[in-house]
Amino acid sequence: MGKIRQKIYRKIVELIKDIDRSPFLGLGKPEPLKYELSGFWSRRINDEHRLVYQVTDTEIVIIACKYHYAE
Repeated sequence: MGKIRQKIYRKIVELIKDIDRSPFLGLGKPEPLKYELSGFWSRRINDEHRLVYQVTDTEIVIIACKYHYAE
């Protein structure tokens, strides 16, 4: 795995742990999404990539962790 991929992987793991502790506050500038993604949240992995997720009573559902929302 290249250095950039390792860095992104570590950031994703860090964000998931933070989401588990506090779903709507914390690292990566959490923001609620609108329109067709209403009910989902995003956090910045880096300038290019976002982690898009939804929190239920029992789990964190990740729908994207690459690019800025959709590409």
